[in-house]
Amino acid sequence: MAHLTREEVLNSGEVAPEYRKAFEARPFEITGSGFVEYRASRAAHLERLRHLYPIPGPIPDVIKETMHDVPTHDGATIRVKVYQPVAGPPEGGSPLIMMYHEGGWSLGDLTDEDLNCRMFTRDLGAVCVNVEYRLAPEHKFPIGIHDCWDAVHWAIRKSEMLNATPSRGLIVGGASAGGNIAAVLALLSRDKKLEPPITGQFLSVPALLPDTNVPAHLAHLYESRTKNTHDPILKGLQPGMVEATYEPETKSPLWDPFNHPQGHRGAAKAFFQVSGLDPLRDEAIMYDRVLREAGVLTRFELYGGYGHMFWTNYPELEASGRFVQDTLMGVKWLLEE
Repeated sequence: MAHLTREEVLNSGEVAPEYRKAFEARPFEITGSGFVEYRASRAAHLERLRHLYPIPGPIPDVIKETMHDVPTHDGATIRVKVYQPVAGPPEGGSPLIMMYHEGGWSLGDLTDEDLNCRMFTRDLGAVCVNVEYRLAPEHKFPIGIHDCWDAVHWAIRKSEMLNATPSRGLIVGGASAGGNIAAVLALLSRDKKLEPPITGQFLSVPALLPDTNVPAHLAHLYESRTKNTHDPILKGLQPGMVEATYEPETKSPLWDPFNHPQGHRGAAKAFFQVSGLDPLRDEAIMYDRVLREAGVLTRFELYGGYGHMFWTNYPELEASGRFVQDTLMGVKWLLEE
């Protein structure tokens, strides 16, 4: 990579002592005989940890939080939570930030992005829209990504009601599957000539290149999916694990932003946060490279020795606090001219 040597990348896969101590003392264990039980177990696991988060709950004197039903193109509705500064927008107006949660397109809910949305509203004066898109296996590809695109259009149409100024900045962001969604929407904004356009993409430990679609000349750089087996959250990604549930169209740009047929020139500027132990590490590094080669401005933070979603599952770590502060600084950078 232009800004990271391969040696630096590979060294980032060595477990940090702080992290090893944490996950050996409290192994990541989510159980359930089916998706309903597994989702409930995951939600309960994270709920037990949220008192350790930098913003553990609502801040009613600073942030107004409201629920809304958003119509989708197929006649259904999805829920979103909107976060607005109680004091009103800053000078120049509140940028609009759309957030999409993690969970492999089959898990997760609005609580997953509460922390980021509250932080962006409190510290950046943004209006945030936290989107609860429909999940697999009940709702297969491309229903979830269409829901997320519908939510962008809804937020733009309702921007006056939301007291948001998307021309001040329109950011899409998320972690893991949510990072994939953000990358897909950033390219869709370019292709569909969205007005106002998406101006920034926040890609946190994102999934960006399916193992079925790795270009032959880059295969030697795509190692972390199989070699990063010490990650306590993902524990290695088996081929087809997500696809069996989500059932995406393998070559669709709504699934694979890396191999977009129109390339990446003209995409919004991107902020990456990537974990060295993460099986998704290498595709994020590769995506950063193709964006930069296409003339897209990027900012990249690599957390050597830490794994997928480490800051939410082990929030007590010093590195987790640093990660959250970096998130704020990176999204602030996305909002700069």
